[in-house]
Amino acid sequence: MRFIHRLGYYLGGFAIGLLLLAFFLSGKRTSCSYGPDARTIKNINLKKRLYSEEARLNMSQFQLDTLQVSELINSGDVNFSESDTKGDACHTYLIENEFENQDMELWIENCDSVATVQSIVLRKED
Repeated sequence: MRFIHRLGYYLGGFAIGLLLLAFFLSGKRTSCSYGPDARTIKNINLKKRLYSEEARLNMSQFQLDTLQVSELINSGDVNFSESDTKGDACHTYLIENEFENQDMELWIENCDSVATVQSIVLRKED
């Protein structure tokens, strides 16, 4: 059998497999949280979220509500080099995102059963 025929069979089977996966997984709550950012954000989202007094003041200053903060967390990037991941019970993560063309930093303390938004600040340009 020539190479072009083998390639055709392979691509045909691959396409059928993709269609079957799309059919069986459509409508289900499946996610592919394999990267470190995605796993960290998913872990934060699974927990009850609290807001510190400083975070509440920052939210009122920047005119943010909890839904917008959730979106900033979900679409943000975790900066692991600035985050404190060495703690025993709680880890503090820096999540960077952009809101209305301004770079924002969210500091979140992620404990066993609760995630607390510690502060929301504008990132200063270097």
